[in-house]
This record gives sequence, structure tokens and C-alpha cells, in this order.
Amino acid sequence: MKIILASNSPRRKEILSQLGIKYEVVSSKYEEKIENIQPEDLVMRFAEGKALCVAKDILEDALVIGSDTIVYNNGILGKPKNEKDAFNMLRSLSGLYHTVISGISVIKTPSLHKITTFEKTTVKFKNLTDDEIFYYISTGEPMDKAGAYAIQGIGSLIVERIDGCYFNVMGLPVYRLSKVLEDFEYKLLAK
Repeated sequence: MKIILASNSPRRKEILSQLGIKYEVVSSKYEEKIENIQPEDLVMRFAEGKALCVAKDILEDALVIGSDTIVYNNGILGKPKNEKDAFNMLRSLSGLYHTVISGISVIKTPSLHKITTFEKTTVKFKNLTDDEIFYYISTGEPMDKAGAYAIQGIGSLIVERIDGCYFNVMGLPVYRLSKVLEDFEYKLLAK
């Protein structure tokens, strides 16, 4: 069965490629609008919206994957607007635990049968000095990442520990995705 990723995220593409999944990318035109609802509900709504936006135009048998990831610490921390915003985000997370939440939605076409769920991972940052934060920002890595860090890059040096799925922090919870795909009789550990 054809797999379609409704995302241009380099991290999500990298994860699927590492798993050996053959897939196509179709960018979703879904527009995210932050609402005052539980963060788990928000990421599931966004993931489903992205997947459905692509799936409604697919007439052949396929599984369309939509995903959305947020960093949550007394509110949603999106991508930083500038270096000052990145500094403030990283300072607010220094030495503390926060939660990374990803929504996953898989829609089978053309029936549009869907399964939508979420994954949560707890992340603890080390205590960061201002110099460490300024250096990390100078690498450019934080600037297009929710919460202003990338666990798979230089940001791994500021993460003291995680409890939960590492890939969820990257933006695509692999185990949760594999369980949803199995519900559609698509097994990643089978030939």
C-alpha cells in the first residue's frame, strides 16, 4: 500500500527513510489555528487536519500520515520569532522538565477511515548558563524548532534526560505510528 506523508518536515522525512518506508510527500495546505483547548486535543486536531487536507484528493488506496508536535511548558512554545525569543524560551526551560506532545493521524484513502492519537514525552534540560544559551542560538539550530531546540542535533547537549519516545521529541513518534499502521494491516516489521 502506498504511504503518503502530509508534511515537508525534514525530520519526519528522515525518520521514515531510516525505517526503510517507501513514501511520497504531499504538502498539506492545512492552516493551523491555535485554540484554547488541551494540548493533546490541539495536536490531534492539527495532525488530522493536515492528513485530511491531503487525503481528500487521493483516489487510490493509500495511507496518509499527518503529524504535529508541540513543546508544552505552562503553555505552548512554538518556533522562536527571533534570537531574543529563542533565548527566552531556552531560559524558561533551563533546569526544568517540559512535555513534548505529538499528534498522529493516519487516514486510509479513498474511504477516509481515520485513526488519530497522540504521544507524550517528558524532557528535562540541564541548567543552562547564559553563555551556553547564546552559543546554542549562534549555531542557528534553534530558530526553526518548536521550543527552540533539536534533540537530534547540538540540542542533545542541553537535554539531561527524557522519559518516553525519543522520536516523539524529533517530531514523529515511531512506535505509536507503527501501532496505528498495524491497525490498517500495514506492518513495519514484516516483508
